[in-house]
Amino acid sequence: ENSLQKTSYSYTIDPGDIFNSPYALNLSSFTKLIKRLQAAHPEASRDQIVEAIQQVRKNNKGMLCGLAISTIEERTSAIL
Repeated sequence: ENSLQKTSYSYTIDPGDIFNSPYALNLSSFTKLIKRLQAAHPEASRDQIVEAIQQVRKNNKGMLCGLAISTIEERTSAIL
């Protein structure tokens, strides 16, 4: 008899698969970036912000690595 129950954890962080790459922001940095952008652009939805970040990534040869958070924030703000 196995006294341990299998536990299934389900969570979705699917802002366009930003995290599925070694070139991605880590979760902590991404969360901070989203919060800063939401404060700077209260009119923008979270989805719009994520789409703008994806555009920044696309414009940077598909990568966010090598860009400072402040640079990503500036470029995302320009798109928003």
